[in-house]
Amino acid sequence: DGCGHTVLGPESGTLASINYPQTSPNSTVCEWEIRVKPGQRVQLKFGDFDIDDSDSCHSSYLRVHNGIGPTRTEIGKFCGFGFQMDGLITSKSNEVTVQFMSGTHTSGRGFLAAYSTTDKSDLITCLDNASHFSEPEFNKYCPAGCVIPFADISGTIPHGYRDSSSLCMAGVHAGVVSNTLGGQIDVVISKGIPYYEGSLANNVTSKVGPLSTSLFTFKTSGCYGTLGMESGVIPDSQITASSVLEWSDQTGQVNVWKPENARLKRVGPPWAAFVSDEHQWLQIDLNKEKRITGIITTGSTLAEYYYYVSAYRILYSDDAQKWTVYREPGMDKDKIFQGNTELYQDVRNNFIPPIIARFFRINPLKWHQKIAMKVELLGCQFSIGRAPKITMPPPPQNKNDDKNDDFSDDFIHSVKTSLQTDKTTFTPEIKNTTVTPSVTKDVALTAVLVPVLVMVFTTLILILVCAWHWRNRKKKTEGTYDLPYWDRAGWWKGMKQFLPTKSAEHEETPVRYSSSEIGHLRPREVPTMLQTESAEYAQPLVGGIVGTLHQRSTFKPEEGKEASYADLDPYNSPVQEVYHAYAEPLPITGPEYATPIIMDMSSHPSTPLGVPSISTFKAAGNQAPSLVGTYNKLLSRTDSASSAQVLYDTPKGQPGPGAADELVYQVPQSVAHSAGSKDE
Repeated sequence: DGCGHTVLGPESGTLASINYPQTSPNSTVCEWEIRVKPGQRVQLKFGDFDIDDSDSCHSSYLRVHNGIGPTRTEIGKFCGFGFQMDGLITSKSNEVTVQFMSGTHTSGRGFLAAYSTTDKSDLITCLDNASHFSEPEFNKYCPAGCVIPFADISGTIPHGYRDSSSLCMAGVHAGVVSNTLGGQIDVVISKGIPYYEGSLANNVTSKVGPLSTSLFTFKTSGCYGTLGMESGVIPDSQITASSVLEWSDQTGQVNVWKPENARLKRVGPPWAAFVSDEHQWLQIDLNKEKRITGIITTGSTLAEYYYYVSAYRILYSDDAQKWTVYREPGMDKDKIFQGNTELYQDVRNNFIPPIIARFFRINPLKWHQKIAMKVELLGCQFSIGRAPKITMPPPPQNKNDDKNDDFSDDFIHSVKTSLQTDKTTFTPEIKNTTVTPSVTKDVALTAVLVPVLVMVFTTLILILVCAWHWRNRKKKTEGTYDLPYWDRAGWWKGMKQFLPTKSAEHEETPVRYSSSEIGHLRPREVPTMLQTESAEYAQPLVGGIVGTLHQRSTFKPEEGKEASYADLDPYNSPVQEVYHAYAEPLPITGPEYATPIIMDMSSHPSTPLGVPSISTFKAAGNQAPSLVGTYNKLLSRTDSASSAQVLYDTPKGQPGPGAADELVYQVPQSVAHSAGSKDE
């Protein structure tokens, strides 16, 4: 007489002392015999332990044995107030005996424990809540029997449950585990909300709860969508019933509560049976097999008609001929589902495991005043290998069943006035996005092709980017008035603008051109040839011996006649004024300022031998270099805005236009060189 709350499932269960969590009565005893499948072992975990130990476990204690019967052996004997049992008690076989003895005592709650097979390493008890765990996500195993009257939960799905709620009891309410079987739960912790709703589901009542710092929800398979009663996806013709309530009101209007009225949240009257007995049913044809995971029911929803169904059975079939009553695995009795407790509230019940069927039938067993209800089915499309069905013999029927069936058929035939619709409604495909797809050979092929395609596209993008970058760089290299690189003298010479510039020390070698080569050049080609060998400074364009040269500019004037090169050979024609063409823009890799040409005057007839060449650059310290001997005439050029003079040396060789076969032009000398060394 000392046994309290007890649920012994095939793989797990819960047991408690009598009157727990209040003080257990004196002189009581209880013994539990636990069996699991052969080859497995049992593990026991205590959620609470509070047994009087005033007589050193002599009259009040809890004893655990290996085995059952006279051959059992003791594992341990326990007592104490607030005793903390670290770890699990594990048996050596698949059978365990738990014995509770309560002697004379004045206090002590007794105990609550859970058991499971040893393969459930993450076993918890019905008293554990979310605040006992610090992880934001965790996976635990709930034992069977956690719907206990002394535990509370607040909240509902999908909003979540208050953190003070029992994890396993909330799991039963949410429909993720069965109270008679237990099961695994995947918990996610998140920030709390100000208000938690209450609801009735799976025979568990959730209470309204206040604000909390955190809440928890459960990860599920996702197969909890509505199947079409409320939305109208299921047409009226696929909703039938054993009988239909019809009557005339005081005004003489005929009221018919037809099966198609049994749609959840549909405004108006529900479906109601003409006769209220245990042989009535409401049937729904889903048009093809679906995975049905739950049902939601409500009463008449009409205040003047306080009708509702408080308990019912579920039957299912593939052909509407052979029906199977829903039972939980391992149970030899039909599952009785708790219905409504009033006419408005929605009540949810889940099927664990789910039902796989096309035809679904509700058989009311208890009701208030009359059988009346509205329903919605939960589930998803069935596309995975079919689970084995639990085939049970049809329930026994009494003698009056045939008469009642005949009466119901005749009555429906006479009073049924279902509305025939002209539109055609198709059942949508409701897919379960959380079901693992079938693995085929295409997966391996995809795993190879996808990385290859990604690499190919990445390579193409890089090539396009590099080409675009090179094109922009080429455009920047070519000036506004410069010739394209393919129009220059030779491909290799055009490509030299992209190569590193030679150092200044390698460019002091004089540049020599034969007079015959220069004579055959067109005026336009002279600057091009002068720039063939890239120097550190661009050489100015020399159009011949002129009396007056205008200041050169790299920009085209806005008005006036465009300047051009002289038509005559600048080295063979008499002295004359030749207006310059526009100077070519400096190469992008060259210096900012152009360098005048320095000519060796040592061999000029009018100059004595040994006279150094004249430099157009000033020496260090802003002192002009010393000049010895006869100086050539300075050529000056004037501009409207400037009167500065520029000095140029005359080419060495024979005087006059008839130059020697070879003209020597010397690269500008550095300041230090011109000041302290002589030309060789």
